[in-house]
Amino acid sequence: MTINYSAAALKARREAIRWHLLSAVDLSRPVGIYTEALLPIIQSVYPDATHQEIRRELDYLEAREMVTIARDPTDRWFVDLTRTGIEFVEYTIEAQPGVARPRITQG
Repeated sequence: MTINYSAAALKARREAIRWHLLSAVDLSRPVGIYTEALLPIIQSVYPDATHQEIRRELDYLEAREMVTIARDPTDRWFVDLTRTGIEFVEYTIEAQPGVARPRITQG
């Protein structure tokens, strides 16, 4: 069964996956994490998420200089946050477009 999502729903999904990836990689600090361990985390929110989808969004985050990716000869990806990624997750820099970072509200 194939589900056709609207363009807005796909955009929201991509941006949310990016936030969840950043949050998960942040929790792995200072060691970092392999993408194989990230997949079940993302699938807990989006059960149909794929390893390729995770890699695509990590590639985007790497281009934004929020993560570094070490690619080994067996095609495993090891991910860690950059300084910018850490500051973004910790809310010390302004939100950037393309990542659905939740707002902090005062209660």
